[in-house]
Amino acid sequence: MIGAVQLGVLAACIVVLVPMALAGWHLSRNKVLFFGGALFISLAVAVHLFPYFPSITDFFPDVSSSSSSSSSTLVVLENRESCLSFLHRIQWRNHPRNVNISSSWKWVLSDENVLACDFQKLGRNDVGDLLNGSWVMVAGDSQARLFVLSLLDLVLFEEEMVSVRGDLFKRHSDYHLVVDRVGLKLDFVWAPYVNNLTHMVLGLNRNHSCPDVLVMGSGLWHMLHVNNATHYDSSLQLLSRSLMPLLVGKSQPHLFWLGMPTLVNSMLNTEEKREKMSSETLYAYELGFRGAKLLRPGGPFVLLDIQSLSENCGVRCTEDGMHYDGVVYEAAVHVMLNALLIQSQQKL
Repeated sequence: MIGAVQLGVLAACIVVLVPMALAGWHLSRNKVLFFGGALFISLAVAVHLFPYFPSITDFFPDVSSSSSSSSSTLVVLENRESCLSFLHRIQWRNHPRNVNISSSWKWVLSDENVLACDFQKLGRNDVGDLLNGSWVMVAGDSQARLFVLSLLDLVLFEEEMVSVRGDLFKRHSDYHLVVDRVGLKLDFVWAPYVNNLTHMVLGLNRNHSCPDVLVMGSGLWHMLHVNNATHYDSSLQLLSRSLMPLLVGKSQPHLFWLGMPTLVNSMLNTEEKREKMSSETLYAYELGFRGAKLLRPGGPFVLLDIQSLSENCGVRCTEDGMHYDGVVYEAAVHVMLNALLIQSQQKL
């Protein structure tokens, strides 16, 4: 359909040129002015009413339907938000133990939805461009620490990672890093319990500070040391309420929840873990988490589903039945990065 601006320009040309042509035919000055005024008023009214007239495709439905059918493969791309639900459709290849190589996994390209969403494995330059000038905060237990390691492995060069690996894995400690090269500020906060996450969020509220990307996850420590799914559920409810001020501010963070991994009970390294961290307990905790409604579409978090990623990678990807090889967390990082691309409507 012709836009209102183009139609207005056309009307102006008619109003100016037609009276000039009539003047060239030796009509009287009054007649020319009368005709020009009438023409101007008529076209002005037409321009204002034009948007309310039906489109030509309303009279020729076949044209409209054939056009939409020819672009049916782009439906998912036109609604990029729907691609979030396909981000975990990943398949694994056999790989040697403790080898963190990207070729160990890929998105299932035989899935038409995945193909249309055009997910990407981002290289160091692309990750730097995407996170340029950002403040990323990751809070949680050892799973979150492994996630940070995989994220930094995509940002830093190998020689820079040597010192990072030592500093990041100091027992039960926070970690802070500024990567001047890409303007990235990263904070890891040791927060093994949901209550720790809540206190951290309340601190952000008090300081009126908000990271651009906030990744949180907790559950394993609570399962081992508290072992009460009902208490876990109530803790998540409190966390949800504490997040509200962050979600109504001018700069709202991109929120991600780092899910618990699949637990291989027979491989857990203590009797206490094997007793308390059973599949039944994990299921009860999962129900409590789902009941808290923290995940989209009802909640604010996009899930980084470590449980499905670790389960699909299998027992070959873990030594202790709880912590998995770097490829699992690498896949989760790429899920997050692609979600950021979708949410910010970018494409690298």
